Amino acid sequence: MSLKKVVALIRQNKNFLITTHTNPEGDALGSELAFYKLVRKLGKNAVIVNEDGVPDSYNFLPENNIIRRYKRNLRGIGFDCLVVLDCSDLGRTGEVGRFKARNKPVINIDHHISNDKFGDANWVEPGASSASEMIYTLYKKMKVPFDKDSALLLYVGMVTDTGSFRYTNTKKYTHEAVAELLKYGIDVIGVYRQVYENIPFEDIKLLTRILPTVRRQAKGKIIWFQIKQNMLKNKKLSFDLTEELLSFARSIKDVEVALLFKENLGIKNEIRVNFRSQGKVDVNKVASFFGGGGHRTASGATVIGKIDTVRKKVLAKIKEKL
Repeated sequence: MSLKKVVALIRQNKNFLITTHTNPEGDALGSELAFYKLVRKLGKNAVIVNEDGVPDSYNFLPENNIIRRYKRNLRGIGFDCLVVLDCSDLGRTGEVGRFKARNKPVINIDHHISNDKFGDANWVEPGASSASEMIYTLYKKMKVPFDKDSALLLYVGMVTDTGSFRYTNTKKYTHEAVAELLKYGIDVIGVYRQVYENIPFEDIKLLTRILPTVRRQAKGKIIWFQIKQNMLKNKKLSFDLTEELLSFARSIKDVEVALLFKENLGIKNEIRVNFRSQGKVDVNKVASFFGGGGHRTASGATVIGKIDTVRKKVLAKIKEKL
């Protein structure tokens, strides 16, 4: 069993380099910080290095200041084992993932069905609600006690990746895990406000510019938005508006699939496509066709091409699945 191999590698090694995907969100940050705390409680050393920094809306997470941002190299960081969390392929970690070439063992802990099993120990559970739920299981397996901080980190990961327990990845086990974590005094209302009711006014103004781009196709079964570079020129988002837009789109009557097309800043002809489905369409398969992946109801892909061309190709593929 892959979980057993993960436990064995944790016990065998002393120094861990932990990372996750680019543009980390609640589950990525919660799972890696909770994993950091787990190995520290076992008397081991660890460092977290990510390609991107911590978004402002997650600055409330305990010990988030220990997360280093990758800068050119990792000189001075000694490690025996690389741990990659919530990442379907090593390339999604950015430059940090290149350190697999040092022939150190790689632990791959993930819940995406599209995971390509890049690790030496691959613990991949597509049925898990989140990577954080898997780290909860790891705590239980290794008999490492929770505390208020680890409980909060794991709760944030689970609540965000399940859409506040609304998505189909929410299972009985998820609720049982959360019930145990709530015993540690988590401020549920405070977490919700920090994550979902913390949008800066300037970002709301940008949102009002994006909303008029909304279009529908296939008799209203498909809703899509797009964000061009000129909308974001000289603008650094402090809040990820992707989930806000797609949640809004999914709430529209008769919608089966919601999409967001975004021109990546500073990179010509590179389009980020985010997919959300109500369940009828497996958007992981569509995203995989374009070189991405994720879950049946939530996936993403980065596609090379002009935004109008990419949009037409993606929409045509979605229509085939309806």
